[in-house]
Amino acid sequence: MSVITGTQVSKSFGAFDLFADINFSVAHGDKIALVGANGCGKTTLLTIIAGMQEPNIGGGVSFARGTTRGYLSQTAEESNEHTIWQEMQSAFAALNALAQKLQQMEQDMAVPSVDHDGTHSRATLLERYGTLQHEFELKGGYEIDARIRRVLGGLGFKPGEELKPLSQLSGGQRVRAALAKLLLQSPDVLLLDEPTNHLDRQGIEWLEGYLQDWVGTLIVVSHDRYFLDEACDHVWEMGRRHDGMSYLEVYRGGYTDYVAQRSDRRERQRKEFEAQQEVITKEQEYIRRNIAGQNTSIAKGRQTRLNRMERLEKPLETRAMALRLSSGPRSGNIVLETDSLVIGYGENKDKGMRGQGDEGHGLTSSPHPSTSSSPHHPITTPSSTRKQPKPLFTVPNLQLLRTERAALIGANGTGKTTFLKTVLGTLAPLGGKARLGASLRMGYFAQAHEGLNLSNTVLEELMSAREDMKMSEARNILGRFLFSGDDAFKKLEMLSGGERGRVALAKLTLQGANFLLLDEPTNHLDIPSQEILTEALNNFEGTLLLVSHDRYLVAALATQIWSLERAEGGQTHLSLFRGTYDAWVEDRLAREAKVVERKVGSGERVAKVPKPTNPQTNSPSGANAHLPNTSPAFSKNQEQ
Repeated sequence: MSVITGTQVSKSFGAFDLFADINFSVAHGDKIALVGANGCGKTTLLTIIAGMQEPNIGGGVSFARGTTRGYLSQTAEESNEHTIWQEMQSAFAALNALAQKLQQMEQDMAVPSVDHDGTHSRATLLERYGTLQHEFELKGGYEIDARIRRVLGGLGFKPGEELKPLSQLSGGQRVRAALAKLLLQSPDVLLLDEPTNHLDRQGIEWLEGYLQDWVGTLIVVSHDRYFLDEACDHVWEMGRRHDGMSYLEVYRGGYTDYVAQRSDRRERQRKEFEAQQEVITKEQEYIRRNIAGQNTSIAKGRQTRLNRMERLEKPLETRAMALRLSSGPRSGNIVLETDSLVIGYGENKDKGMRGQGDEGHGLTSSPHPSTSSSPHHPITTPSSTRKQPKPLFTVPNLQLLRTERAALIGANGTGKTTFLKTVLGTLAPLGGKARLGASLRMGYFAQAHEGLNLSNTVLEELMSAREDMKMSEARNILGRFLFSGDDAFKKLEMLSGGERGRVALAKLTLQGANFLLLDEPTNHLDIPSQEILTEALNNFEGTLLLVSHDRYLVAALATQIWSLERAEGGQTHLSLFRGTYDAWVEDRLAREAKVVERKVGSGERVAKVPKPTNPQTNSPSGANAHLPNTSPAFSKNQEQ
């Protein structure tokens, strides 16, 4: 049975038609990924389904009777003066009302007289109270505190943060709080627009597990391909037709299944189109030769059939980046070695050891000063005394060999970018050494694209990467990165994050680097561009050191995982795993299972349930902000 039905859904903005006559049907429990290039209308369609926008007259979206829906926007909503805890409890409006009714009945029963409406005896009131209390229990009223803590903890809120007012949260934190409230409300249909944008790896993995176990319907827009593989069982692809309007195609399975099916479908469409064109050409040739001869009646009949033939559209050639990364000259066998390396920064942060990888240049192509001949020029602690150094973590002795691909992963703030800058030589280590190999040409992709000069045009920025570049060559390169016509003369400050990322990648292709250090290279890129980048890096013949939250990219590329993890005491340590990302995940789960098994075997409590803190009693709103932590005051013992 369908819970959502879309019929001839269309949307125009003035004279611009975004999409028209889109039809779809969603069954209960479907988990749908909505994918497509930037600007094709994914968010617009999602907001139409959510009821936030109206479609054009003539089409619409209908829901099964009684279906509830919840929508998460990419951007943070306006905040209020509620604390996070109070905002989470507001998700339980019906249970709040029931709790208040139980509390009122407790007060009435405390008075030895008839109840407040004067029509029932105390015994009858007690019976009604028992019925309502049982209903409250069945609906999970006594589990609300635990549910709130579980969801907030899963989405990355630390203990104690639930007392923070929403007005004091960052935009990303408010989005996470809105997601938490939505999950607690548990509508029949969840509509999520980029829910993983502000989550770290642990938060994304928790959300995946939550959605896998959730029995409702999901439609989600996300650029996180690994997340879509784990959380979804259908894919809706939005693309553009020849007339510029978007279309919708439906695929079964997760993201990886969709990619394979799409390739097969495109190939089949191409063959069917070419076969029809061949038939049309032969028929037209026969008609031309025989229309005025003895077989004129046959030719006219064929012409009639040809005119009635339903013509297949030529399959669209999707416009995408043409990215190829040349690995430059062969480097030495050992690319990077560390010896008792301490990562961190002191008072002179970012001013210790600057070389060709200087942050001001962003992307480096010249041989690193320590690597032009042999690894005898390590990056070491400067002789000058640092004031109040702040160590982030100590690196175990590592060795990265030519053509290997290491992925440095970990939560935000653990020091991943600082590690890259230390390897580049733009930031001095607090201790130990990082030795770079022979004949290296290093290329660096900065996460925030800080190496780009925002006052330049796109053309000027690309031409600044090489002194001998001609304008015609630069325009050809920009065309391969989807900057055509007047796009080349746009100021970088006017570009979106994804467009700036394409400019940085275009510069990277000119470096001829054999050792790439990439800091979140897929940030802001749409899925088609991510696919192109993944393929280009997979074909890169040099060495990679990759920092990324994009688990799909890491799983496709990495031959070893360097994982930054925080211990219970707050210290960060780096662990080395030689193998793929999927193998690392399996190994981590196996180790965690052994820890749980050991604790259970020794009689140790696996997880300590936190004692209720009653933070909701600070609510300024009174009734709707309060729920009992245990049970209404009139206990079952009193009932008996």
